[in-house]
Amino acid sequence: MLASLWISKTGLSAQDQALASISNNLANVSTNGYKRERAVFQDLLYQVHKQPGAQSSQSTQLPSGLQTGTGVKTVATQKLHTSGNLEVTDQPLDIAINGRGYFQVLLPDGETGYARDGQFQLNSDGVIVNSQGFELQPSITVPANTLNITIGSDGVVSATVAGSSTPTQIGDIQLAEFINPTGLQAIGGNLYKETAASGTPTTGTPGLSGRGTIEQGVLENSNVNIVEELVDMITTQRAYEMNTKVISTSDQMLQFVTQSL
Repeated sequence: MLASLWISKTGLSAQDQALASISNNLANVSTNGYKRERAVFQDLLYQVHKQPGAQSSQSTQLPSGLQTGTGVKTVATQKLHTSGNLEVTDQPLDIAINGRGYFQVLLPDGETGYARDGQFQLNSDGVIVNSQGFELQPSITVPANTLNITIGSDGVVSATVAGSSTPTQIGDIQLAEFINPTGLQAIGGNLYKETAASGTPTTGTPGLSGRGTIEQGVLENSNVNIVEELVDMITTQRAYEMNTKVISTSDQMLQFVTQSL
C-alpha cells in the first residue's frame, strides 16, 4: 500500500481540525471577551532509511541521508489572549479590562472561574453577577435604594443612595493574573479555569503591578479578525483539496499497477 495514502489521511484530519477552530472563531465573532483559537500542528515520526552523516565510503559521509515522513498531527488548540476592541455601552454594570487581568466569579461547585466578559447584572438580592448568575468575586451587594453606581479605574465600586448626595463605597473589584494565560482551560460560558499549565493566579488592584484598569460603561469585544479568519479558511480549504488530490493520485497509481499486472 502506498505510504502517501496514509500521510494524506493525516493531512485531512489536521485540516479538518484547523477548519473547526476557524468556524468556532467565526461563530463567536460577537461574543464578549472571546479569545480566538488556532490549531497547532507537528510532523509525525520519520522512517530513517539512511542516517544523515552515515559513512557512504571509508572517507565520505552522507550529507542528508534518507528520511521519510509519516504525516502530521494536531497537538494543541492555542487561545490567543490579546485584547479585543472596546465598545462603549454606557451601562453602569458593563465593565471592561483595559490591559491584563481577568474577572473572578464563583462557580456552582465552589471553584473560581475567570473571565474577560464584563457584562454584569444584579440578582434579586442586589448582588453583582454575570449573565449566568455567578457572583463576581469579591462579592459586591448594591443597596436597594441606589440611584447610581460608579466604578473607578482602580476597581472601587461606589453607590449613591436615595436621600444622600455622597457616594458610599460598597466594594472593590480585584483582577487575577496568570503567568501563562494560554494554559487556562476554556469551560464555556465565557469562562476559564486554572490549570497546572496556567500557573497559580495572583490577584490585586486594577492598575497596579501591570494589571489593566477598569473601564465602566464599556465592553470588550471578541478579538476575532473576520478578514484574517476568512483568509485562513481559504488556505485551509486549499490544503484540504491538495491532500485529497494526493489520495486521488495514489489511487490512480494503484489502479494502474493493478490493471497492468
